[in-house]
Amino acid sequence: QEISTPEIANVALWKVSGHLDHYRDDMFLFDSSFGPVGLKPMNCPSTMLIYKSRKWSYKELPFRTAIFDKLHRSELSGVASGLFRVKEMTQDDGHVFIREDQIESEITSLLKMVQEVYDVFGMKFTAKLSTMPDNHMGDEKLWEKATGALKAALDANHMKYEIKEKEGAFYGPKIDFDVYDSQGRAWQCATIQLDYQLPLRFGLEYTDQEGKQQMPVVVHRAILGTLERFIGVLVEHYQGKFPTWLAPVQAKVVSISEKSNAYAEKVYEELKKKRIRAKADLSDRTMDYKIRQAVSEKVPYIIVLGEKEAKGNSLTVRSRNGAQKQLKLDEFVEMVKKEIENRSNALSF
Repeated sequence: QEISTPEIANVALWKVSGHLDHYRDDMFLFDSSFGPVGLKPMNCPSTMLIYKSRKWSYKELPFRTAIFDKLHRSELSGVASGLFRVKEMTQDDGHVFIREDQIESEITSLLKMVQEVYDVFGMKFTAKLSTMPDNHMGDEKLWEKATGALKAALDANHMKYEIKEKEGAFYGPKIDFDVYDSQGRAWQCATIQLDYQLPLRFGLEYTDQEGKQQMPVVVHRAILGTLERFIGVLVEHYQGKFPTWLAPVQAKVVSISEKSNAYAEKVYEELKKKRIRAKADLSDRTMDYKIRQAVSEKVPYIIVLGEKEAKGNSLTVRSRNGAQKQLKLDEFVEMVKKEIENRSNALSF
């Protein structure tokens, strides 16, 4: 279930969650007319309040949430770097409230999700199991229990991993994923975290088969991670040459002269109707300039239209790869739609 929570909260919330004691240096805190408040650096504390707003039965778990709210972290100026390290960010964040007997099945499901998502981009990854840091909160026995559960899930799924000592979150151990781009460079993106601490601190409960109150466990998960950062990773991975299904502009219509502007405008409008992301350059600049501009933008397909194409009701299509084809509009649309539907990482020609 997709949720959203306020960006500002009273510091009392961050006191309960432990962020005030363990994450203060990375938070934006300030005074307001209703007391000291903070911009949220993470979605988890307010998500705990949503769970706590009603009673739960064991039959209703897992309860899965997804949230795409803005987060704010007071990164040092020397650490912030382009899209890769930002102070305001959006994550494909999610929290799953489960019973202890559901841990392995839920982690298995998330491991499969990570695999499926990165397969789409043609990116390989490696897993790391990050253990209890020095700056942690809660009983170490619960940490051992959580770490053991993550390890068991990784082993059950025959997933290779390395141990990263003392690199877990302050509230729980985690599985981090290093994703490799086309140049072989590693980027930390996805994460799956197992948390006993926040449910305990917020007093979360559900009713079991015998009518007794039990504490759920929370799985924190992000598959792409911080979206700004992941977009930066994709730019590096594709070296700016996005496949058609991902490209912000999938086709650019270029008119050779003013005489072919009307036909170019018609083709452009038809592409938009077919939900193909297109732009048109009908300016009075030279054809060579327009084509060079489109090539520099790394648009997958450039449609060059002159009087000959207008008379023949056809298109001259140049691919980003340098190849050229004569196609009818319907043929071009069908070709592009197929690339989009298949999420192909290669152009058709």
